[in-house]
Amino acid sequence: MARIRTIKPEAFSSESLAAVSITAERTFFGLLTQADDHGRFRDQSAVIAGLLWSLRPEHGPIEVEDDLTQLAGNGLICRYEGEDGKRYLHIVTFSKHQKVNRPSGVRHPNCPYHDGGRVPLTSPLAQGGLREASVHPQGPAPELAPSAPPTSPILVSAGQGGFNEPSVKHHGEMREPTPSPHGPDLGPRIMDLGSPLGGASAPAAPQTVTTQHLVGEYAAACGKRPPESVLGHVGREIGKLLREGIDPEHVRAGVERMRVKSLHPSVLPSLVNEAMNPPQATGGARRAPQPYTNPVDAEAAYGGQL
Repeated sequence: MARIRTIKPEAFSSESLAAVSITAERTFFGLLTQADDHGRFRDQSAVIAGLLWSLRPEHGPIEVEDDLTQLAGNGLICRYEGEDGKRYLHIVTFSKHQKVNRPSGVRHPNCPYHDGGRVPLTSPLAQGGLREASVHPQGPAPELAPSAPPTSPILVSAGQGGFNEPSVKHHGEMREPTPSPHGPDLGPRIMDLGSPLGGASAPAAPQTVTTQHLVGEYAAACGKRPPESVLGHVGREIGKLLREGIDPEHVRAGVERMRVKSLHPSVLPSLVNEAMNPPQATGGARRAPQPYTNPVDAEAAYGGQL
């Protein structure tokens, strides 16, 4: 259940919070009220969106996943997997800023990096660089800087705009790369590669066009990166169209027309409809207008009504 928490005045001058978007900051403050007395909560973007953004339907699970990615990338939360195989998150500075008189019992598994002292499987490189999967050395594992905790025990989030490398295989399974910050793929996180003793792996699943892909194409085609609010609006419109079952190629054509004409994202459905149903040229030549002439026999022409 939600709890009353404390927000200190210096939170609004925090450089870490200033590095994320306004919506990510709001999600962070909301997580303080939902986390247990040890600063832990389930890492489920859909559930968090329902608890914190129920009256803001335009900010759904996809947008909340983007918020969590930003918070993890700036060391404000730590995303990890418990021994039960479920995903959790931990507010890193919770115990420093929240004073709980009578803390309840443990509701969620301890964070293995901040509560258990476990060294992650991967080590972070310089900010903005690519995170590579590490290999276990023959000896004590190196310690990580406390200011840059990993976002997951399997995958470490790279710097903003970067990508993630999959970790080493364990028991015939491989973790898929985590989604980029501009739109998550909420599909399965584990891909079965078949028996570890078998020769060939399972065939790769066919590529599907997602909201993330189309927004990325739109941003890359622009001369300069559009504002985050514009990208968010474009992503919401694209997501609605894809959920209706519209062909991604028609959506892509509409997005391209919107970019070329520098139109507002709200007109995207009309542009997609134009791509789906192009105007048809009328067949046949039009008759030239004939000048009006008085009838020779007015009585016959007007039926005696004159």
